[in-house]
Amino acid sequence: MDMDYIVNKLGMLPPSVVRVIEKYINKIPSVRKEIDRQTDEIMKGIAEGLRPYREDFSTFTEIPAEGKSREEVLKEMEGMASQEQGKWKEGLVSGTVYHGDEEHIAFLNKVYAMNSQTNPLHSDVFPSISKFEAEIISMTANMLGAKKANSEICGSVSSGGTESILLAMKTYRDQAKAEKGISNPEIVVPVTAHAAFNKASEYFNIKLRAIPIDENYQVNLKKLKRAINSNTIAIVGSAPTFPHGVVDPIPELSEIALKYKVGLHVDACLGGFILPWIKKLDFDVPDFDFSLPGVTSMSADTHKYGFAAKGTSVVLYRTLEMRRYQYFTITDWPGGLYFSPTFAGSRPGALSAACWATLITMGEKGYMEIAKSIMVAADKIKKGIDEIPELKILGKPYWNISFACEEYDIYQIMDALTAKGWTLNGLHKPSCVHICLTKRHTQEGVAEKFVTDLKEAVEFVKANPNTEGGLAPVYGLAATLPLRGTISQMLKKYMDTIYKV
Repeated sequence: MDMDYIVNKLGMLPPSVVRVIEKYINKIPSVRKEIDRQTDEIMKGIAEGLRPYREDFSTFTEIPAEGKSREEVLKEMEGMASQEQGKWKEGLVSGTVYHGDEEHIAFLNKVYAMNSQTNPLHSDVFPSISKFEAEIISMTANMLGAKKANSEICGSVSSGGTESILLAMKTYRDQAKAEKGISNPEIVVPVTAHAAFNKASEYFNIKLRAIPIDENYQVNLKKLKRAINSNTIAIVGSAPTFPHGVVDPIPELSEIALKYKVGLHVDACLGGFILPWIKKLDFDVPDFDFSLPGVTSMSADTHKYGFAAKGTSVVLYRTLEMRRYQYFTITDWPGGLYFSPTFAGSRPGALSAACWATLITMGEKGYMEIAKSIMVAADKIKKGIDEIPELKILGKPYWNISFACEEYDIYQIMDALTAKGWTLNGLHKPSCVHICLTKRHTQEGVAEKFVTDLKEAVEFVKANPNTEGGLAPVYGLAATLPLRGTISQMLKKYMDTIYKV
């Protein structure tokens, strides 16, 4: 029995039925063995690409009996870095490195080195880090509508967008339990919302109601309203969505939140530090922040278009009282009075220092200039995609552009681009590919190169529609195989591979 047979048969059944059948299928030794064989074969090819240094650099499975010299270690690390930097420096990678200019990196490295021993957990020893974080939060809040909010917008600095979202959902859960007596909390979330909301659902025992999108790739408001009930603690909108780069109808979501008296979290992890600037540049950006009275929390990543070093984000709340549900305190621990605002205890204060230094050296003018150049590059790429009859842009994105192909395998087109040096994101439901533009793509000729390479990739797939290999089989399997548990196991095998020496 091959995978195609399983896909064809199960693909005709409702998802709820498939989930039940999958439990029994996995207990049939012959079927389980065949699924494992085919997924292991796919993973084998992927694993080879995860260990490109095996023959070039030292490998350690135990702490060496005698330490290597610092010079040797630095030489090896420089060798690895030199192999990795080419793609993102040349602008061939979607997202990932959002600024990347050498002077900017060198500046952040100096700031980090100066603060490398600091720890926000010890605010009495390192009050500078408390100053930095308080000002990061204030600057971010004022950028995101705090002055129009008629409320004291507050927040915390976290390790990234996922933690910001997790913190917000934990806060809504605890607030709802304390103030409304809700013991079976639910959140209403667009299917295009970040996977961190699913993670929060799993971690914090919050039921997630996933809402489909409409023809504009925005959340379906009618279905969202129908999903709200007495256990709903929050609804969610994205500004923009990661998959398709469109902004959900946040003004309408604000009205719904006020009407039903539920929280509204706006996930602006991707767009928080660029949407305000392109709005000032007169692009058609709807209100999406605390200027809308129904917005009760937001997340915005400083380490994306804020151009800080990787590892910082900001979560914001409309009131101080709300933020206090995020905090952790313990008063009867033998180790003394303990408290922490976020999930981590000890944290690298140097990252907060680098974030603060980035915000105040970039300034509004610096952010506006980069935002404008990114939008210019985005217009070139969108125009180029529109000129390829086989491709279609999904929704109305700003700079995070997804495109699909009905006639040919879009993942084979992605593989053809990979062969030309590009690293893009393969998405599904619907099957598409996207490129998230950064400052690296504003370099001269990069947008034009992408359009040229994309046209050639389409022509290659048209001439060679049955090309095997690459990641197309993996994305194709994930997009079509209804056995979600099987795909989940394959992803877990991938993570096992990452940690294998």
